Amino acid sequence: MKGIVLNSGGIDSPVAAYLMADHDLIALHCDNHPYTEGTLQIAARVTSRLGDVLKRKIPLFTVSHGDVLTEFQRVCGSDGRKYTCLFCKRMMFRVGERVAHVMGGDFLVTGENLGQVASQTLQNIYVTSRAVRISIVRPVIGLDKLDIISIAETLGTYEISTEKASGCRAVPRYPATRAQLDTVEALERRLPVEHFVARAVETMEKVL
Repeated sequence: MKGIVLNSGGIDSPVAAYLMADHDLIALHCDNHPYTEGTLQIAARVTSRLGDVLKRKIPLFTVSHGDVLTEFQRVCGSDGRKYTCLFCKRMMFRVGERVAHVMGGDFLVTGENLGQVASQTLQNIYVTSRAVRISIVRPVIGLDKLDIISIAETLGTYEISTEKASGCRAVPRYPATRAQLDTVEALERRLPVEHFVARAVETMEKVL
């Protein structure tokens, strides 16, 4: 089976990929530029390092993702502000699902860790998961953060992931932690979501 790894370049996603190494893997980085800087370069180095550890090449692709956040903020304004990260994650899942269809992928792989950030509360994980029908595998969902860091250090990805890259400037000051699915879906109905997904896939470029 083949998994599409949503690789942010952070600490968790390469560990999640490593734990799924018995399967074919393709890495996908959703680039939030202009809200982030340097994440693609870090994702590329992390993916390359992971390939060295596994002694096989892991392809890495990138898609443009920042423009959909701009449109979400423009159209939904203050109504949507606290749901920005949830919309972002739901769109990443949709793009990952479309890439999986194109490349013969069977499931998505994420580095989500329960309760670590606002978008990863149990309720918000439910809301983001409902954006797609494809299976989402979360290998590190219940691991202690220190255990994830320990694995990353062993892999040699921790130092790369913790190098200076700008935090996402689209993150709201007060993000929703217990979002309701119908509220998020109502906001999304204001936007051409399917067009955004198709446009993102059209921007896809091979990095590794």
